[in-house]
Amino acid sequence: MILSPIALHELPAILTAFARGLDGEVAASAAFGRIAATLRFAPELKADLHAGRSKAIGLAQRLGIGTIDEEPAAAFSWDGHAIRTRSETSVVFHEIAHWQIAPIHRRGIYDFGLGAGPETGRVDAANAVACVDNATKEDEENLASLLGILWETQHDEPAILAFAEQNWLELPDRPHTARHFATYFNRLAQRGLVPR
Repeated sequence: MILSPIALHELPAILTAFARGLDGEVAASAAFGRIAATLRFAPELKADLHAGRSKAIGLAQRLGIGTIDEEPAAAFSWDGHAIRTRSETSVVFHEIAHWQIAPIHRRGIYDFGLGAGPETGRVDAANAVACVDNATKEDEENLASLLGILWETQHDEPAILAFAEQNWLELPDRPHTARHFATYFNRLAQRGLVPR
């Protein structure tokens, strides 16, 4: 959930401040530029958030990830075998990113052993198999958030909306904000999940 809603007229200054904070981070800066450019798919900061779901499902299939055409509220976002895909496009990309980031031994666990996600219906069952501490969960959520957003950019989806909603633009004038982005981008690059 977005902490500070962003008005359209404020966005150019916010994006400029964020980009300024990435000086010297060539690859991260280029990635941010690609995210910012997706504003063309949501010029009023609005878009059909389900329209690109077939693109996300296609990516899952190419990666060998099972999918189920059902709402996560019926069971789990990830049931140990498949992603439930009747969600917003960005959510499906986010779950794909979780699959890529999770250690192989946790791919067979409900919601990757992180505990129930916000859309999971069987909350108690997902929480019962949670097997990571809060720091690991937060770290993986950051990695999956950014990787999912970058997948959106590659599929011509309005990634800027998820970028804002997932609070990557919160307090853009603070140096920490852009450094946080660059740190997570570089960690994804080190894993070979995004180009350097």
